[in-house]
Amino acid sequence: MECDEVMLTVRITAAERTLLRHLAQGHHSDVSEVVADGLLDVLPALHCPADAHRLLAAVAVPAPCALTVWLPAALADLLVLATARVAQSTGVRLGSSCAMLGAALRLWLAQDPQRLAANLSTMHAGRPAALVAA
Repeated sequence: MECDEVMLTVRITAAERTLLRHLAQGHHSDVSEVVADGLLDVLPALHCPADAHRLLAAVAVPAPCALTVWLPAALADLLVLATARVAQSTGVRLGSSCAMLGAALRLWLAQDPQRLAANLSTMHAGRPAALVAA
C-alpha cells in the first residue's frame, strides 16, 4: 500500500514552533504545508559545503519541542538524498530523515521572519504575505 504523505517528528525550539504557526496563519495554511515549502526553499542550498556545515550547526543547538508534520512522500524521499549529500560534504551522518528535516527546518527558520513570509508569498503567488504578530 502506497502513501501520499509521510509523518515525521522533528525537534525544534519553542520560538521556532511559534514562528511556524505564525507563518502558517499568515498564509492561511497548516504548519505541515509551511514546513514543506521551507524544505523546498532550503534543500537546494545544501549542495554547498558551507551550507551543509551550517545545517550541522543547527542540529548542535538543543531543541526541546517535538513537532509532527505530514510531508508529501516525494519530498520526504528528498530528505534521504539530502542526508547522503550532507554526509558526503561534511563526513557527518545525521542518522535519519527526521534529523535532516529538523536541521533543514531550523536552518530555514533562522532567516528573518519577514523574508520567510515574503518567500512563502512568492511560492504561493496571490496569497497574502502577512506575518501574524506574536
